[in-house]
Amino acid sequence: MINETSRGGLKNKAVHEFKELLGVFLYLAFFFSAISTYRILLLSDFRDWYLSYSFSVINAFVIAKVILIGEYTHLGRKYEAKPLLLSSIYKAFLFCLLALCFHFIEEAIKRLLHGESLAGIPHLIHVDILLARTLIVFCTFIPFFAFRELRRVLGEDKFSDLFFRSRTEFDLSRREVNQ
Repeated sequence: MINETSRGGLKNKAVHEFKELLGVFLYLAFFFSAISTYRILLLSDFRDWYLSYSFSVINAFVIAKVILIGEYTHLGRKYEAKPLLLSSIYKAFLFCLLALCFHFIEEAIKRLLHGESLAGIPHLIHVDILLARTLIVFCTFIPFFAFRELRRVLGEDKFSDLFFRSRTEFDLSRREVNQ
């Protein structure tokens, strides 16, 4: 049987994990939706715009889960002792490759569900579009992982205070701690 303390610990962990997922998801959904808007406007293709945004949101959720799974398995920890810029770019690159792998797995599953063979997958994937999307994901990941690395170094509480509290609140709480 689960005692009250472990139940409270599990609840806190679940809430924390949900907040992590929500934060990553919202960041990615914002950028992926902006990219969809750019593509729609650039191509003047207003047919099925809702599908474009739907796929942006779904991809944001899937990639958010991929990122959290990668972090859970300690992917990219090798460079955490290096300067934050190097660590951020390294993690952006690794997680970009991880997202690319999941894209291939997703394509394979789609093809299998449609009754196609796995042998035809490489011929059906447009490499130029895939590379362009990968570049966009990489560029989106650089600031994302820079903030994640900054949060890791500063600690969650200090990072949250710096970004989500007014300067006067932050200064007052620092004075209280120092006294």
